[in-house]
Amino acid sequence: MARVEEHLAELLRLPVDERAKAARALLDSLDEDGEDAGVEHAQVTELIRRMQALQAGQVKLIDDAEARARVMARLRSVRGQ
Repeated sequence: MARVEEHLAELLRLPVDERAKAARALLDSLDEDGEDAGVEHAQVTELIRRMQALQAGQVKLIDDAEARARVMARLRSVRGQ
């Protein structure tokens, strides 16, 4: 187990895009029957896209209270309230 922990510690020091590539490779290696490979691949691809957008400053994180407030405001505007 120490070997796995050493590898994990090394991977966690990588830049986020390289960690995402490693995560994708590990996930792909777990799916031996290929059943969910397309879904998992799409999820990882979307995660990578979002992480890159965050790093590039194209988007910013918001907390859950702000997210809820935005959703509720949008619902009210759609419903005409």
